[in-house]
Amino acid sequence: MTETLDAFHRGRFHLLQPKNGGHRAGMDAMMLAALVADDRPVRVADLGAGAGAAGLGVAARLPLAEVTLVERSPLMADYARRTVALAENAFLAGRVRVVEADVTLKGRARVAAGLADDHFHHVIMNPPFNDGRDRRTPDALKAEAHAMTEDLFESWVRTAGAIMVPGGQLSLIARPESVGEILAACGRRFGGLELTAIHPRPGEEAIRLLVTAIKGSRARLKWRAPLVMHAEEGHAFTAFVDDLNNGRKAYPRR
Repeated sequence: MTETLDAFHRGRFHLLQPKNGGHRAGMDAMMLAALVADDRPVRVADLGAGAGAAGLGVAARLPLAEVTLVERSPLMADYARRTVALAENAFLAGRVRVVEADVTLKGRARVAAGLADDHFHHVIMNPPFNDGRDRRTPDALKAEAHAMTEDLFESWVRTAGAIMVPGGQLSLIARPESVGEILAACGRRFGGLELTAIHPRPGEEAIRLLVTAIKGSRARLKWRAPLVMHAEEGHAFTAFVDDLNNGRKAYPRR
């Protein structure tokens, strides 16, 4: 399997990832990273991190953040470790660690894997968001990265709630049609949800949903103004989306 070395945030950090196998990181990961807006010394967990794009996006933008990349696949966890060790990423390597573990672990097994209770200030996730019957692929890594299993959001959000400090922030990116499962999974664990639909162009249907929530909050759900990626013509990103994608701005909660 060949691999590529890709620059993110206009060369601020780099990522090793498979060229033809597995899930290749792109704009989804950078939009997820933009949801963490916190200048304090904070601990951040990136669940299902793959090669580490979203977590590294946070670490590159926030110099006081310590990031844990959590990845089940031994191959992708190895990509994450080698990515952190790149000379190009030396400025953040001391603040990033890789934990090879299944996000759905519970209790003592999860703690033994390196994910302690009530530890992280932020948990970010880009869960597999395709129905397992959808868009079947012969690539086992890619299938695992994209295929949704039953109760996936419930198990991932449960883990996020367990490892997060009270008042900590959950951030995720998903398909809009998953909103029902997301709300159900947050349940009484998280409140104050803020949802943002991402549309390719004006007048087109949303293709992604950004969600933030606070552990233990009882605040009401809010829909934020939608984000539009491109103007009606051309392929350039709108200015604000380009700033988010390239780490020049964050997308803080209201």
